[in-house]
Amino acid sequence: MTPTILLQAAGPGGIPVQTIVMFGLIFVVFYFFMIRPQVKKQKDQKKFVEELKKGDKVVTTAGIHGRVVDVTDTMVTIDVDNSVKIRFDKSAISLEASKLLNTPVKS
Repeated sequence: MTPTILLQAAGPGGIPVQTIVMFGLIFVVFYFFMIRPQVKKQKDQKKFVEELKKGDKVVTTAGIHGRVVDVTDTMVTIDVDNSVKIRFDKSAISLEASKLLNTPVKS
């Protein structure tokens, strides 16, 4: 009885076309819902960091709010209080939090 069940599961022609199509559809869904948005988010973050300039209000990934005082190739100096300046790596600046800081509050 067991050999009969195993023979029925194998199928006569190897891998059916339906299985290949299903795996292709799964890959397409993963690409459009997971991979593509993540790549777009990374590009937006990189563009934001490259366009930082003196006077921009930013928030770091650690949650520190401040205003950009100086920008170099890899570092950003942020004024967090009257005369307190902290240097951060550009990758520590959060795009999403900085956007929220710079959007006007609706009443």
